Amino acid sequence: MQKAVLITGCSSGIGLVSAQYLRSRGYRVLATCRKTQDIDHLQQLGFETIRLDLDDKHSVEQAAAEVLHLTGNRLYGLFNNAGFGVYGPLSKVSREQLEQQFSTNFFGLHQLTQLLLPAMLAHGEGRIIQTSSVLGLVSTPGRGAYSASKFALESWSDALRMELRGTGVQVSLIEPGPLSSRFVENVNQAEVDKPVVNPTLADRFILPPEAVLPKLRHALESPTARLRYPVTLVTYAAAILHRLLPARILDVLLRIKQ
Repeated sequence: MQKAVLITGCSSGIGLVSAQYLRSRGYRVLATCRKTQDIDHLQQLGFETIRLDLDDKHSVEQAAAEVLHLTGNRLYGLFNNAGFGVYGPLSKVSREQLEQQFSTNFFGLHQLTQLLLPAMLAHGEGRIIQTSSVLGLVSTPGRGAYSASKFALESWSDALRMELRGTGVQVSLIEPGPLSSRFVENVNQAEVDKPVVNPTLADRFILPPEAVLPKLRHALESPTARLRYPVTLVTYAAAILHRLLPARILDVLLRIKQ
């Protein structure tokens, strides 16, 4: 039987290349987007599409119901990839901006996973994979709101993984660093006249979104998926430095070129 995988955030970047890659590997890919034009584009590429706005709980409910209907209540993989960033000093980020940041990057993801998890547990197998970030490991000035949502995702995934032990459903985190995608274009800046931009140093280590694909394949197909999949050199370095360096020294390094 063809294994069904739901991928959120397929308009571009990681989501789009992942949908194309998994389809080429024989998976039945259900691709979600929020905007009508992106849904139309995916349909032109031949994908089964579902409209999903993670910031709208009713949209999440409808999308989950559609997934269960299309798959006959049997889903193998859920790739929680969709998300966006709110950038700016925390003193300038409004409550409404922070709520939307968590609603899309965390609360909606939680709701979608909760609704779809029974379709995996009933068959004793499944993979739940999240797109986290290097900013789920360390936080930097101007990116506190986004980083907080990814820190929450990291701890949530750890708890879910332990709760699902022995069920046949495995949970993994993919942790990209700087990738060439439309993510930066879609950042919500708290201070439009003082936008937070990525440090020039990070551009030296930028990779295409296809760098995620070997990690995604392993997370879906290995008998024992890894807990975390760092993707770029920046992510590997951040993970090591976070473990080894005192916090104040790490603060100094993370403030460089901000």
